[in-house]
Amino acid sequence: MITRRIFAGLCLTAPAAAVLTATEAAAQMGAYGKQKVVYHINYPGGEGDKAYRGALRNIQNHINALGAENVEVKVLLHGNGIGLLQNANTDTALQTSVGSLKSQNVRFHVCNNTLVGREIDYSNDLYDVWEEDIVMSGVAELSKLQMDGFTYIKP
Repeated sequence: MITRRIFAGLCLTAPAAAVLTATEAAAQMGAYGKQKVVYHINYPGGEGDKAYRGALRNIQNHINALGAENVEVKVLLHGNGIGLLQNANTDTALQTSVGSLKSQNVRFHVCNNTLVGREIDYSNDLYDVWEEDIVMSGVAELSKLQMDGFTYIKP
């Protein structure tokens, strides 16, 4: 079966299995440009950490669409969002997702107000968090990042 797709004025003809998606074609043509984004997670993961897994998948899809070299990603965790890294302490699938994103230069920021208020020791209770990952205030950091040109995304 031969499939044709029109994208940006180009007609792509290929077997159905080899057709470029609009996302792939846009990435190849640089249509999205360079981006700076902050993903805001302040909610519980729900049963099986479904919400956390979905958020991490959205971040990976974003990177896939642009290429890691074309996007600067920060993940801001506060309130119930801290549960993502708490649960990753014992969940190898979450560890793999977080580690993969970090290997693509995604930075995870953790709110110190949440750590203090919930008496969480980041070095023992959270997966792969270091002192440089801690920000004084999650909401203040969100505002600062937006002022610095980061697009706000709430997955």
